[in-house]
Amino acid sequence: EDVDIPSRRVLITGATGLLGRAVFKEFNENNWNAVGCGYRRAQPRFEQINLLDSIAVHDIIHDFQPHVIVHCAAERRPDVVESQPDAASQLNVAASGNLAKEAAGVGAFLIYISTDYVFDGTSPPYKETDVPNPLNLYGKTKLEGEKAVLENNEGAAVLRIPVLYGEVERLEESAVTVMFDKVQFSNKSANMDHWQQRFPTNVKDVATVCRQLAEKRMLDPSVKGTFHWSGNEQMTKYEMACAIADAFNLPSSHLRPITDCPVVGALRPRNAQLDCSKLEMMGIGQRTPFRAGIKESLWPFLVDKRWRQTVFH
Repeated sequence: EDVDIPSRRVLITGATGLLGRAVFKEFNENNWNAVGCGYRRAQPRFEQINLLDSIAVHDIIHDFQPHVIVHCAAERRPDVVESQPDAASQLNVAASGNLAKEAAGVGAFLIYISTDYVFDGTSPPYKETDVPNPLNLYGKTKLEGEKAVLENNEGAAVLRIPVLYGEVERLEESAVTVMFDKVQFSNKSANMDHWQQRFPTNVKDVATVCRQLAEKRMLDPSVKGTFHWSGNEQMTKYEMACAIADAFNLPSSHLRPITDCPVVGALRPRNAQLDCSKLEMMGIGQRTPFRAGIKESLWPFLVDKRWRQTVFH
């Protein structure tokens, strides 16, 4: 019998992470032959590859011969980058440059996932052509990663995205979903940042953008360079927490908006809104409304099961 074997091959790094899982699923469900690789959480579903092992990276790329590589793996926690700068630089910069070189060697289109934190947040919205000025080491390593990728592979793409949420395995996987416990346990007041302007973005939407970009590139080799994608609902963490409470009919009066600039941890840009018109003009993009996306992501973590009945029936 005719078995449909997809001829288009995609390799996804960081496939065990929040974004990587969504990217793997998106390509897999749209007739691509997808291989995911991870490191600590890889087996049995994904290939276990240490991206700092250049021989292992060379081997998997040469064995699989992907048409597209989506590079999701990174140290993305700004406070961890500050405390472990060398390890973060190895993964975010050196490994990315090496991956770009290997991708060029087999003619694969590399999509490097970057961040809105390459900007200082003083004059949004930011176009792809605006000059980056990262405030923290995380933003600096991702910007250096962008340069390493484009220097080693002039046909690569950089996709900058903001704070992500989606179907998490643990609430701590996303800076958005991690707030759910503070929202649910309304017996004690919780301070919430009401200073930094964010644009929460669903990983499913980013995954769709990656696939659409890859498919456009298969038809048009001029698709390369830097791109921006983001949700379009501007919210502080306090406003996200209130929206989460609202989505689940939970009280929000215990949530306290803090309007001062945070003094602990890595510096954050006040408003690094990304201008996404370049991708939109190419007919690329998808946006899940925050309330719908966050409800879908968080309902498995709802503590009071009686609320599930009222929310979903």
